[in-house]
Amino acid sequence: MNKTGQPADPPPPGVPIRKSPITKSEVVVTLENMGRILEIVGANPFKIRALFNAAHELEAISGNLEQMVETGELLDVQGIGKSIFGYIKEMIQRGTFEEYERLKEDVPPGLLQVMRIPGMGPKKVKAVYEELNVKSVDDLEKVAKAGRIAELEGFGEKSQGKILKGIDSYRRYSKRHLLSTGIKAAQSVSDAVASHPDVLRFLLGGSIRRHKETIKDIDILASAKKSNGIMELFTTLPEVESVIAHGDTKSSVTLKSGINADLRVVSDAEFPFAALYFTGSKSHNTDMRARAKKMGYKLNEYGLFRDEKSTPCKDEAAVFKKLGLDYIPPELRESMGEIEAAEHHALPKLISEEDVKGILHVHTTYSDGGATVEEMAKGAKKLGFEYLGITDHSKSAAYAGGLSVEKVKAQAEEIAALNKSMTGFRIFHGIESDILADGSLDYDDDTLRTFDFVVASVHSIFNLSEAEMTDRIIRAIENPHTTILGHPTGRLLLQREGYRLNLNAVIDACAERGVAIEINAHPSRLDIDWRFARVARYKGAKILIGPDAHSVKGMAHYRYGVGVTRKGWLTADDVINTFDTKQMEAFFGSRAKVT
Repeated sequence: MNKTGQPADPPPPGVPIRKSPITKSEVVVTLENMGRILEIVGANPFKIRALFNAAHELEAISGNLEQMVETGELLDVQGIGKSIFGYIKEMIQRGTFEEYERLKEDVPPGLLQVMRIPGMGPKKVKAVYEELNVKSVDDLEKVAKAGRIAELEGFGEKSQGKILKGIDSYRRYSKRHLLSTGIKAAQSVSDAVASHPDVLRFLLGGSIRRHKETIKDIDILASAKKSNGIMELFTTLPEVESVIAHGDTKSSVTLKSGINADLRVVSDAEFPFAALYFTGSKSHNTDMRARAKKMGYKLNEYGLFRDEKSTPCKDEAAVFKKLGLDYIPPELRESMGEIEAAEHHALPKLISEEDVKGILHVHTTYSDGGATVEEMAKGAKKLGFEYLGITDHSKSAAYAGGLSVEKVKAQAEEIAALNKSMTGFRIFHGIESDILADGSLDYDDDTLRTFDFVVASVHSIFNLSEAEMTDRIIRAIENPHTTILGHPTGRLLLQREGYRLNLNAVIDACAERGVAIEINAHPSRLDIDWRFARVARYKGAKILIGPDAHSVKGMAHYRYGVGVTRKGWLTADDVINTFDTKQMEAFFGSRAKVT
């Protein structure tokens, strides 16, 4: 019995007791899957929302889940009520819970994948299941190609075509994972390996180290005097679902998150060269080997050789130096001119997390956020920031509780009062205004003037032509009240391509009008893409890192944005989050004077 007053009950018939600890990611996936099943069967929408909210909150917690359940501390987490607490407790004990197991019997497991197809919401999934016996993505593709979906009520030829395109996207993306997902899956595994007593040096390599927006697998590298114990630990971790290969220096596993992870153990002398190799990218490695060859060396994952004699290097920086190069940060290793820049001492001094003085673009309970203005402000202050920009949704975003003019005034009054009471911290009152179909913003000029700043974003009507969408967004940029262009392409990674848009023309317009371009740091967006962030820097447009946070913990997403800006070759001078409070006030004021 603990302080929750809930004893450990015996398992119900047919539900096994868990033999290895369950991971937080497994709990999150289970709650999300239950929510999707309930959507398909048309269950209570409040229960569905509660499950997804709980999963979202669990992703953000940093404590030990099992301990938080044991002490009852998990009940203090927003969105975790008694029933969901009970589900989680049962999962920790048994790996699953009885209600979920019963629900799974009502829905073929393949329908959860069908729900991931763009355009296939729960009602449509239910329709194709009941009327066409669709139980998997393959089934859906067959009936769509046969033209049978178009015959169903509520679908039509256009929907059928979108579904086929969605299936193609799903197949392309299904083997990749969000960077955030990869980092979370890698964390406990890499921590366990790094803390092994035989490990001398350690790093997470590959796409994670290069901060790619999506990853295929997890690359772990360690140096050690002996590897047997490390490999045994790695292949028997509770996070491991199955072992693909188990060797003396290399092992591969599939984690319970569904991501493959590789561990390579090398000698400490080999570590700098292996670090280069296993960080990549492949094209960067090819260019580095070619450069080494020109200089009379042979470079590979084991060392730098001349006439079969190894050239010792204490770290990666020493390898680059031997090849006449400045150190190239991992984020830049994409074969996009970084070697030439390193040769001519022309690499930029990249922005760091420590350069960020404040964040803009967060949501509160005034619209679709999960925390109050005060809670978000205190959370930002705790992160070490000196200001925060509140940007709830505008009135047209009814789906997200968009603010009426009256609510705008009430929020402004609350922010003014908080600014008087909070020392050493400033809350800026902004809005995320929908860009309407004609390119106008979502309030009249008098209301727009009351905000400290305006983030203008497209949230609807995505199917315009490239010319129409470009014109629409540029009209919003030209509005004198627009301060920042939010998530410019509207993409959702591994879910939805960005809308058709001449992004170069949009960047030109932002640079000309002094409108900052957001890198939306939410892990599912990272929009604009790092490649275009570099273009924006070249054209003189300022960048904002916006976490698009809907909770206190979500504000930490800014770190993903820092990774994108670094990958885009950006310096602290290119990013307005490095402004102090007075500089940010001046930036907002300069935009207000634009006519």
